[in-house]
Amino acid sequence: MKKLQNFILVILLLTIGLLEGIAQDAVEIIKRMEDRMRGTSSYVEMTMTTVRPRYTREISMKAWTKGENFSLILITAPARDKGIAYLKRFREIWNYVPSIDRMIKMPPSMMSQSWMGSDFSNDDLVKESSTIQDFHHKLLPSQTVDGLECFVIELIPKPESSIIYDKVKIWVTKGNYLQWRIENYDEMGELVNVIKMSDIKTLGGREIPTRMELTPMDRKGNKTIITYQNARFNMPVEDNFFTVQNLKNVR
Repeated sequence: MKKLQNFILVILLLTIGLLEGIAQDAVEIIKRMEDRMRGTSSYVEMTMTTVRPRYTREISMKAWTKGENFSLILITAPARDKGIAYLKRFREIWNYVPSIDRMIKMPPSMMSQSWMGSDFSNDDLVKESSTIQDFHHKLLPSQTVDGLECFVIELIPKPESSIIYDKVKIWVTKGNYLQWRIENYDEMGELVNVIKMSDIKTLGGREIPTRMELTPMDRKGNKTIITYQNARFNMPVEDNFFTVQNLKNVR
């Protein structure tokens, strides 16, 4: 009987170790992906095109990041939106609106709302949540997407997190760890939207996808496209650049 108990204990320990190893592998893949896409710091110039059945709207912006804790997005065009800025500083999200000269601290309830009238949510771009800390991770069988072999990782939000989706799946290319596809699901298990990356180019000394297209599943004819024109990585940037005081002055 004791031998049987010891055998069962060994099997349980091996199973737990295997599951922890798989989870760690998934986390390591995401860490490598984020390092590839953002580095320790980044600066990007990009254009966002919001496509609707009756119109198309385009805005230009600049974005700075430092690790997971800091990011700042500045709208540079068109004229009516110029100067609007968003700041992430740890768990706080701030929005500056120059037309009323007002700084707004965004509550978690606003993270699911549309970002600048696009199909992206505030959390998709400003990201209050952490891809590493706020999810449980599971490595799924690999898949080939657009001719590229990819890791597939399932992310389930932790109960204490304020994630707007109930499940996220991420495809990461093998070898160079590029984020290549994202699927977001609701609480019913229905697919909410798909984000596809493409057009790999060398920007800032590294190859990255320079086009990101989000298609919502419930709004036919709608999509939002972000294209990168310029990028720099791992440049010096102080923490005090990412402050509420600097939000209205950044250019």
